[in-house]
Amino acid sequence: MVPNYPNSQSIEPDPFERHFTAQQLGEIWALDETTIRRIFQDETGVLKIGKSARRDGKRDYVTLRIPESVARRVHRQRIERGVLR
Repeated sequence: MVPNYPNSQSIEPDPFERHFTAQQLGEIWALDETTIRRIFQDETGVLKIGKSARRDGKRDYVTLRIPESVARRVHRQRIERGVLR
């Protein structure tokens, strides 16, 4: 279980904490994978694997791995604002 830090943005990322795919988190939160990707694409602490902003005209392929602590932080922030989606 990951500790619930007051300000997890200032804590060094733990590479061994559980990381979710957008599909896994979408299933847990009952949201579409696309919605999860949109929520987390610019979130601090999310591991982005692949190429983005390609210059060769090909589509960007970026895989997201969302640490549990980041998912908890975003969920808490959205609940406080009254917005989950």
